[in-house]
Amino acid sequence: MNPIVHPVVGYLCYAGYTRIRHERQPQGVPTVVAVCAAALPDLIDQPLWLVGITPVGRTFAHSLFGAILIVGVVGFLVHQRHRFDLAVAFAIGYGSHIAADIPWHVLAGDFHELGFLLWPITEMPPYSGVKVVGTIGGVEITTLWFEAVTFVFGVAVWWSDGRPGLDVVTRCRSKN
Repeated sequence: MNPIVHPVVGYLCYAGYTRIRHERQPQGVPTVVAVCAAALPDLIDQPLWLVGITPVGRTFAHSLFGAILIVGVVGFLVHQRHRFDLAVAFAIGYGSHIAADIPWHVLAGDFHELGFLLWPITEMPPYSGVKVVGTIGGVEITTLWFEAVTFVFGVAVWWSDGRPGLDVVTRCRSKN
């Protein structure tokens, strides 16, 4: 999945959680935490790959082992500050990233590329990029189509929800 789509998926997952669990729309700081956490695996693994530390851009932070460690440490730290809501938001955002990277490989039948889930136990081959998932009327339908629809839908939901989290970002920018 493209990096710009992960925060949107994180928002959609967190918004779904708050609607089901709290019967309200997402709000403020937890929303920002969920969205940022959804981007975090790429922000960790891509630089490690670019500087040659790891063989591909989906290793430590994309593996279930890394995810459990990172979510556990962050959860422990924010729980110590009595912010269980932030621990939940972080776990949902981070987990959404890992979960959103799975379907494209399954739909395309590239099951070997799911090696990132158990890295370093399993090998992670180089990512092959955009996947073709079918053809309709001679037009190849790729994962980019689904990602574009997800992105537009997610932004529309966020906008409809009153753009939660934007106030937090605006306040932080005005302090600087």
